[in-house]
Amino acid sequence: MYELDSYDVIVIGAGHAGCEAALAAARLGCKTAVFTLSLDAIANMPCNPCIGGSAKGQLVRELSCLGGEMGRAADFTFIQSRMLNRGKGPAVHSLRVQSDRVKYHSYMKKTLEQTDGLDIKQSEVTEICTENGRVTGVITKLGAFCKAKCVIVTTGTYLGGKIHIGEMNYTSGPDNVNAALPLTESLKKLGVSMRRFKTGTPARVHKRSIDFSVMEEQKGDEYITPFCFDNTFSLENKSTCYVTYTNENTHRIILENLHRSPLYAGRIKGVGPRYCPSIEDKIVRFSDKPRHQLFVEPMGLDTDEYYLQGMSSSLPEDVQIKFLRTIKGLENVEIMRPAYAIEYDCCDPLELYATLEFKKISGLFGAGQFNCTSGYEEAAVQGLVAGINAARKIKGEPLYVPERSSSYIGTLIDDLVTKGCNEPYRMMTGRSEYRLMLRHDNAEERLLATGRELGLVSEQRYALFLERRAAIDEEKERITRTSLPVSRELNELLERKGTSRINQSVKFIELLKRPQISYNELLPFDDSHPKLSHELVEKLETEIKYEGYIKTQDEKIKQMKKLEDKPLSPDTDYSLISGLRLEAREKLQKFKPLNIGQASRISGVNPADISVLLIWLEGGRHGKG
Repeated sequence: MYELDSYDVIVIGAGHAGCEAALAAARLGCKTAVFTLSLDAIANMPCNPCIGGSAKGQLVRELSCLGGEMGRAADFTFIQSRMLNRGKGPAVHSLRVQSDRVKYHSYMKKTLEQTDGLDIKQSEVTEICTENGRVTGVITKLGAFCKAKCVIVTTGTYLGGKIHIGEMNYTSGPDNVNAALPLTESLKKLGVSMRRFKTGTPARVHKRSIDFSVMEEQKGDEYITPFCFDNTFSLENKSTCYVTYTNENTHRIILENLHRSPLYAGRIKGVGPRYCPSIEDKIVRFSDKPRHQLFVEPMGLDTDEYYLQGMSSSLPEDVQIKFLRTIKGLENVEIMRPAYAIEYDCCDPLELYATLEFKKISGLFGAGQFNCTSGYEEAAVQGLVAGINAARKIKGEPLYVPERSSSYIGTLIDDLVTKGCNEPYRMMTGRSEYRLMLRHDNAEERLLATGRELGLVSEQRYALFLERRAAIDEEKERITRTSLPVSRELNELLERKGTSRINQSVKFIELLKRPQISYNELLPFDDSHPKLSHELVEKLETEIKYEGYIKTQDEKIKQMKKLEDKPLSPDTDYSLISGLRLEAREKLQKFKPLNIGQASRISGVNPADISVLLIWLEGGRHGKG
């Protein structure tokens, strides 16, 4: 063994979590290194090359406001952009973009390369070294020892990776990149509890073998909403996606070959994602459905590879060809890369603080699929938080814990460390009790100041946000004062929209509060209006139309914040607090919550136990009990 170098922060893995962790730590002034099995796999998209989606779009927008890179990379490399759930309320509006896979990788690799204080190393880390319960560095496969004050594990599905396609299985990470094997044993020796999860991906097929004319066309939005409000480059849709469906023949072929599925034959031991099941799982679990939707989406502008979203499978390649060719538009399909399932190793997130640092090992952090989540977006936001906290720990600054009430990032991390998970965790809007406050359109108001305080958002960017905010506030004030006179044309509009006519002048804002009426529809009746962007108009409308609901939810957040503001020491010995039930003592002792709010969300801790803790805190008996 030889000593190679010394770093403040070492990141193991350069996927979406690893990139964000490394960039955050380096940008905050720490000498950082990111180790990857392959430079060609940096920010790889082994599944669909898309960023965002339901709730995931909110995560990316929040990450951007805290100073992360994924949103900017997605804006720069997207080929189609759509805001999902437009027909529903603003709480579930979520941005999703189809990215160019190769260009996304190239953008992120270049960003890492050009970041000061950040070294990129193609090398496998086989061991994490500790001394007296603290991280001291890592050892590579080539026998190099690199010192480190903090280490962040972001190994994705490469850790113990095993590919399954029908009866065939072999050790590998995604896209046939080598799996990382020895690191699992090193983590176990450190006392980290490991578990086995599974995920999968659909086949990639050749464009020339697809008949798009019989599929449903799915175009991008006319008005494109970016992830980063301060982008200066042009945003335009450059491709179209398509929708088609499975049918009775598709289902028959799959059911006839279930015995060849490694999942149903028992060869896969890992637990798979409930909310992103394989096509064979869908057909078995939802046997009453005559068809299932699949999306035919391009992998990029300079390739003829297409991705079949919704058709994840681990069936043999010959079966995949048969069932795909029963689908409308895919009768002559040519598979370029077969679908596969992959098993991998991950930790128990209950062993982490909400800072994403391991409770038992000082300076060791985890992020991404290593923490039992699924999805690029969930990984990226954890990487950002882990990178921020590694840097702050080294500097002796208070660690950052995103609040559940202020972000989906906080919701995700809080769920992981207080509830744990028995399957890959996927973020959904329904996971947050505050989703009306955690909208896509107000992420800047919620988090940009925090990003600035953390040191990852520039003064220039924050000033631009203030200008945008002032424009909305000024227009809200103006339409509060502005009256629209009665006219035949205005009443005709109101009648067409299914709302009552007016008999006298009415304030602009009062008409806008009507759910049937939009801001732009009222502009022809107002001669003094300013010109606002489509995005700012949507923000203005949402704030006005949902004002009452927002105030109600804000009150609930204030009530919960009172509990979040009551800290608990990680050194507290709950066995010494009289009045706590035995189950509550055991759970609190195991999870070590950082505040009363977090303690209240632990399964097995009831309101009576929280009352005991509050009385104990008020008595001033902190610390060890």
